[in-house]
Amino acid sequence: MEPGTVNHLPGRKYFAETALPELYIKVREELAGHLTNVTHFSTTADMWSSRTCEPYLSLTIHYIDNLELKSKCLQTSFLPEDHTGEIIAQGLQDALISWSLNEAHQVCITTDKGANIIKAVSLNRWTRLQCFGHRLHLAIERSMKDPRIDRAVAVCKKVVSSFSFSWKRRRDLATAQQKLNLPAHQLISESPTRWGSREKMIERVLEQEKAISQVLAADKKTRHLVLTWQDLEVLESVHKALKPLLEFTDALSGESYVTVSYVKPVLHLFHSSLLASQEDDTPLTQSIKASILDYMREKYSDPSTNNLLDMAGLVDPRFKITYCTGEKVEDIKSRAITEMEAMLSKSDQGLSQDATVSHPAQPPRNKSLGSFFKTAATPSATISQRERIEKELSAYLQSEIVDSEANPLQWWNNHEEMFPNLKNVAKKYLCVPATSSPSERVFSTSGNIVTCHRASLKPDAVDRLVFLAQNL
Repeated sequence: MEPGTVNHLPGRKYFAETALPELYIKVREELAGHLTNVTHFSTTADMWSSRTCEPYLSLTIHYIDNLELKSKCLQTSFLPEDHTGEIIAQGLQDALISWSLNEAHQVCITTDKGANIIKAVSLNRWTRLQCFGHRLHLAIERSMKDPRIDRAVAVCKKVVSSFSFSWKRRRDLATAQQKLNLPAHQLISESPTRWGSREKMIERVLEQEKAISQVLAADKKTRHLVLTWQDLEVLESVHKALKPLLEFTDALSGESYVTVSYVKPVLHLFHSSLLASQEDDTPLTQSIKASILDYMREKYSDPSTNNLLDMAGLVDPRFKITYCTGEKVEDIKSRAITEMEAMLSKSDQGLSQDATVSHPAQPPRNKSLGSFFKTAATPSATISQRERIEKELSAYLQSEIVDSEANPLQWWNNHEEMFPNLKNVAKKYLCVPATSSPSERVFSTSGNIVTCHRASLKPDAVDRLVFLAQNL
């Protein structure tokens, strides 16, 4: 910089009207070019209302590239019309069209339980997988409909609230914890939309029950909040039923690893172990467990959902046909063979077209002596395409099942030459997410963008900023 010159930083207007739109166009074009090579994909979608009550529809794509799982936020579209199934269905179709994505290549869309979005998916005739986290949440909420639980949880929430809004009680609680040799933990408040927060609240109250009772009993204004033995028995029954389930929603909400093939093994684990009746279970614990199992069994009995989960399990080397019912094994194997044949046929057509268009005719060459013997030997040595595919599937099913913590995509990366056709089926099904959490995370990002100090952002600006925040 020359002496005497002043270097001015660009202002807000430059970034808002020039820099960010240009960056958005660049990143979008790069992603669009990348998506042209994607053969199969799945999506997640969700609705959200901003701080100013403006409605948005998010769409996130999930696919496997170079045997790595990828997730990209495509858009956060402003949806000012009534949120009918028809409008949402058209909005989802328009989103795919704007990215030049063929809906025939979409394996599945994962959504929550919203009636309008369920209807939209049905109108588009897309395969739908309901978010595992939402289903488990509904199963647990249903199992909690008991007057004894309502009372105990209500008292529990009042106890937590009494400490949340009083520094004096928090101080006294810390003193009591020290005297009773209890962990110096704060109490946890419940979030109405997350069942796990209720379980954590109950667990912490049970952990600190002696210290809590000591502090509450010392003040005549709060003595009525001391938990009775009946309340403690109810809370312990709820805690015993729900504690084993606490980790599964978070574990199945990841975007960087395969989750869909875990759904059936997790359901089997629920039935065989975690929610199985035990001798020391109270009648209330048994009732909660039975209610959750009944609900999950009912919701996962849908044929289309079962077929999707069975195919995903088949191409996961950790599970294969372990969790398929005996009568469905042959049907699943037949479907896999049919899909491999169809993919191979499309691949052959593509190669033949490329050869026709790209390569000029080669001048004839004199045959070598060895070519005569090769031609003569070929017919007896060849096997049909279907036989080759059947042998590939049979060899895969007979191969050793890998450790449950192994990365299935890494396994396919190491074995793609051995099972080249089945690898393509794996890429198709293992990209499906078990939950709609990716789209919910988009709205967490949106909430950090449309704040009370930036509530006047235009919908186009919101879409650009969320897209860049998710994809850069």
